[in-house]
Amino acid sequence: MIASAIPKSTTLIASATPKSTTFQQLGLSEPLLKAIDDVGYEGPTPIQFQTIPPLLAGRDVIGQAQTGTGKTAAFALPILEGLDAGQPRVQALILVPTRELALQVAEAIHTYARYMGRVRVLPVYGGQPISKQITRLQGPVHVITGTPGRVMDHLRRGTLSFEALKMVVLDEADEMLRMGFIEDVEWILAHAPGTFQTALFAATMPKEVRRIAARYLKDPISIAIEPRRVTVPATEQYFLHVPPLNKLDVLTQLLEYELSEAILIFVRTKTGAADLAHKLQMRGYAAEALHGDMSQAEREGVMRRLRSSELELLVATDVAARGLDVQHITHVINYDIPYDPEAYVHRIGRTGRAGRGGKAILFVLPREQRMLREIEGYIGQRLLPMNLPTKADIAARRMALFKEQIRKLLAEDDLELYLALVEDLAAEGYEAAEIAAAAARLAWGDRPPEVVVEPEAMAPTEDGMVRLLIDAGRRHGVRPSDIVGAIANEADVPGQAIGAIDIEDHFTVVELPEQYRAQVLKRMAHTVLRHRPVHITVAEQSGDRRRASRPRRKSKKTKNEAAWPSPARTKFGFR
Repeated sequence: MIASAIPKSTTLIASATPKSTTFQQLGLSEPLLKAIDDVGYEGPTPIQFQTIPPLLAGRDVIGQAQTGTGKTAAFALPILEGLDAGQPRVQALILVPTRELALQVAEAIHTYARYMGRVRVLPVYGGQPISKQITRLQGPVHVITGTPGRVMDHLRRGTLSFEALKMVVLDEADEMLRMGFIEDVEWILAHAPGTFQTALFAATMPKEVRRIAARYLKDPISIAIEPRRVTVPATEQYFLHVPPLNKLDVLTQLLEYELSEAILIFVRTKTGAADLAHKLQMRGYAAEALHGDMSQAEREGVMRRLRSSELELLVATDVAARGLDVQHITHVINYDIPYDPEAYVHRIGRTGRAGRGGKAILFVLPREQRMLREIEGYIGQRLLPMNLPTKADIAARRMALFKEQIRKLLAEDDLELYLALVEDLAAEGYEAAEIAAAAARLAWGDRPPEVVVEPEAMAPTEDGMVRLLIDAGRRHGVRPSDIVGAIANEADVPGQAIGAIDIEDHFTVVELPEQYRAQVLKRMAHTVLRHRPVHITVAEQSGDRRRASRPRRKSKKTKNEAAWPSPARTKFGFR
């Protein structure tokens, strides 16, 4: 039974959603349904199932549910459904206890609104210059996600207007009470003009929170979701702090250590899956992507190669991994943190099947600490911190695995032919240990087990070339054609003279002949790329770690992807 059909002021206790329920049945529009499908939600959670219909009907709602149950989508989707994107004024306010949650909710709303046109969401919180927020508020803003103190500050200054306000959400109201924000919340509600819909969400309902609900919510429907114990597979779970600019390097270094039969790597988007799989292929891995834009024949081909062990790495989105059941997947790596804790549980459930051991590793960026805590709260246990293996660790791991494989061979009974070979060599005067060492060297080829630790530095450029760094990258919409066009037109450098172009998320490295260096730096001092002023420096003259460990390209052709070497992999799994 859906909440909107329930008598007023009724309390619902829901621990599950009917299996046949879909988001289409909840009354959401096509643009939102398309965004939900992209995110990978298989169906509404209990709080979403019970809350979305009454909010769409204009009812006030009290929702009691634990963190990680999908509360953000429960109120964000109805907010967007009722939003008038053509009206550039604030129509929804979401009050939250912390800066991190303000940013997280804003990001979620952006994700859900991707097919609705230009929906503007602004997080406002203390610790950020208020002047910057005031400037943003002078432009079109549809939704505010903010902490009570900073929202109250803007209201007092007159820099925030609620004249067009349609809905107010108090998210984690009990946490705002615990942090001493409850008086600020009441002040904001009392000074918001006109009538508006209100929703209050909390994990617990202390007396002060119930008092605010009774005072400011109009005839609300009260929904309580019974906490459920999450069953997590018998999988070792770790998290790894990762710098944003080094995710790919961290992943490949981790893969050198975590050698296994098959590894499933989760990313958030279809383009992200294809991009990461391609970059891993360029680094010599047998990797393929699995995402929602693939045909059924393409998907079946990938799965066939995975099951036959032709693939060692599968890069997948949440949607594409639905129903994935491959018993020899030993590791799940969350390259992109999931949108919600429930998705995390679904992801790591793809390993540790059929009584086998499994290992799950979660990459956590600095701004994703809150989601890590939500995941831990949802599964009821702490994830273990993990350090990135050093080159010495990798070398020791390779040697240990090699020894183990030798032990297994020694335990077998079909070594007669090889024993005869050793005896022949021994008869020629060679020591048995020397013979074994030579055989091991043949097995390793030209890739010995030890890893030479070198200082981090860029590979040298080709003779006569210089490498420049531009502080704009893929996240800013920069493409190779933008770089070539800017250098050729503004600095008068022939296009064919421009060498390799490496576009990363936040910066770009470009090679060009040394003779043009001064010319480019002078003429492009005030260059604008993709409507953004950029700064250009000589990469070798800076200690910035963003320039470290960049491999030299074999070709001077303009490319968007790094031409990483692709060393062969031996039967031992080493490169």
